[in-house]
Amino acid sequence: MVTGRPDESPTTAPARRALLGVAALGAVAAGGVLTGAGTAHAAPSPGAAGSPGKGRGFRGLPSPTVIAHRGSSGYRPEHTMGAYQLALDTGADVIEQDLVPTRDGHLVCRHENEISGTTDVADHPEFADRRATRTIDGVTVTGWFTEDFTLAELKTLRAVERIPDQRPDNTLYDGRWEVPTLEEVIRWAAEQGRRRGRPVWLHAETKHPSHFRSIGLPLEEPLAVLLRRHGLHRENSPIFLQSFEPTSVRRLSRLVDTPGVVLFSSAGSRPRDLELAGDPRTVADLITPGGLREIAGYASGIGPTLDLVIPRRADGTLGTPTSLVADAHRAGLIVHPYTQRNENRYLPAEFRVGGDPHRYGDAFGALRAWFATGIDGIFTDHPDTALLAAADHRA
Repeated sequence: MVTGRPDESPTTAPARRALLGVAALGAVAAGGVLTGAGTAHAAPSPGAAGSPGKGRGFRGLPSPTVIAHRGSSGYRPEHTMGAYQLALDTGADVIEQDLVPTRDGHLVCRHENEISGTTDVADHPEFADRRATRTIDGVTVTGWFTEDFTLAELKTLRAVERIPDQRPDNTLYDGRWEVPTLEEVIRWAAEQGRRRGRPVWLHAETKHPSHFRSIGLPLEEPLAVLLRRHGLHRENSPIFLQSFEPTSVRRLSRLVDTPGVVLFSSAGSRPRDLELAGDPRTVADLITPGGLREIAGYASGIGPTLDLVIPRRADGTLGTPTSLVADAHRAGLIVHPYTQRNENRYLPAEFRVGGDPHRYGDAFGALRAWFATGIDGIFTDHPDTALLAAADHRA
């Protein structure tokens, strides 16, 4: 899950690129050979594009930037063309895709490769024998997996609401849309951009990249090929490339110049690629000033959980903001935390209204608190709400 400026050209010095490649992430470098040519992303200066809060955003994006998390997933089944279109029509600044592979190597948009909760695959008797149990990043999962389907087979399925108990209204749209490929989304974004006279920004995440590389379905190389095919491989391309595995973002930086974002889970967690490489560092180590400077050698930003920006107290209320936003900005990194949702169950305790966890709480109050920290953007299931709050903050 995810749930994020300055405009400065990256350095092109080969020696600097090599030095950064050696320094970044230390022991993780042993995790695989990085191929392809590309330009390292120098740390841009936040002051060059405006200070956080009310300044100009990353390469012309508004600040704070509103990123539609899996599309308008608060209103439509996630990662469908319907969710993406609604997000764009609502006015979202950027629209997110999560990427997993099919058996024949196509990149499709699903939050997870296990698709029993987001498609009607269980209703297809012809695929009953595809149900399997797998270990994904150390977690045992049973269901149906995209890597066991060709794209043609996957296209016979239809998307459904992932959390119907929480969002029953979204079930109205069950079965309406198929699983989109990233290439379809790129073509759609290009057409929508032509109609609107401005780029439609995307935010694409490589999911479980170490796992897929281990089974012969690497994500980064096919993604780079696709980006080059559509002219999205440049440092000013309107797309972010993100991952919870720093090595994946760094590998992509060697293949294309597209801006990258390293995602962070809880402070005590370890990225899967670091764990596999025997690197003992946790997220807490990576978000130190030194860790952020390393990341700035190959990425343009970070995408932390909101709790890394403002921790929650034991009673669920917001505590004191950390120095993460300021530290990231000093390193030249933008900050796109995740994920804002309107429902009580996801809000800090002081912004909940009533006892129903599915009822909308004071999302505007929570957004004001998060925007006040100087974040450059936010992932949200409800982009219409975040856009209103962002407009208030920009005023």
